[in-house]
Amino acid sequence: MSGLVVVGVDGSASSLAAVDAAAHEARLRGAGLRIVHAFVWPATHVPLGPWPLGPPEGGIRNMVEHLVAEAVQRARAAAPEVDVGHVVVTGEPLTVLEAQSRAAELVVVGSRGMGGFVGLLVGSTAVHLVAHGRCPVLVVREQPRAPGPIVLGADGSPAGERAVDFAFAEAAFRKADLLALHAWTTWNAPLPPPRDPSLPYANPPGALAAEEDRLLSEALAGHQDRYPEVPVEHRVVHGRTREVLIEASRSAQLMVVGARGRDGFAGLLLGSVSQALLHHAHCPLAVVRGAGEHR
Repeated sequence: MSGLVVVGVDGSASSLAAVDAAAHEARLRGAGLRIVHAFVWPATHVPLGPWPLGPPEGGIRNMVEHLVAEAVQRARAAAPEVDVGHVVVTGEPLTVLEAQSRAAELVVVGSRGMGGFVGLLVGSTAVHLVAHGRCPVLVVREQPRAPGPIVLGADGSPAGERAVDFAFAEAAFRKADLLALHAWTTWNAPLPPPRDPSLPYANPPGALAAEEDRLLSEALAGHQDRYPEVPVEHRVVHGRTREVLIEASRSAQLMVVGARGRDGFAGLLLGSVSQALLHHAHCPLAVVRGAGEHR
């Protein structure tokens, strides 16, 4: 066993979908799987055991044991060769899962938990864990996984380098194609150095597009050498990053992005693109924080 995948469960349909995905990820990595339930004491002093006049299988303790046992059984059915462990930790889910992420190579959560409100696409635990987790976080929806490529939202920034690493490794694990997608507009593209400052138009038509294509190629170059078995498609699109990536997620089996892009503001834990994808991506989303972003 070379690592650990952690999945948070709360008995919701979304967290059970996360268990399936986490078991799959652990099998691909040859890693162990730890199923974690964060137990929050009720505000009122409700006894943990069954009520004296109620059924013997009632009570909070039995409910927790049942939902964890169901998750363990589901994981073992999905990946019998994976070593599955479980733990119930007293504490608020975000605090518990953030602590668990320190020893994990991947944390998997459902997009919405038991406390999710109707109409909300992503629960608060998923959003906050993506911002504060110490390892990549995979957010899973209940829909079946599409058979398409892994889509990497790449912007060529140093902050996104770890996301590129993760996407290539994941494509190798899954034996999947990788679509490296870079979107740009004239408002977010850095200007290339002028070729001749004395000319009225220092950069000829097409210079911005060529510069963006170069940035993507440079971001991928070393990774393609390390993963020659991964088929990679480069795609540079003139358009708003959020809209381009959300549309690409419709046919993807996984979307991978960094937590913050090249135009992110210092001090922000999540950029606008990763936040938008958390709420609107049509496939599972992996958010990978860059070096120095953990606090």
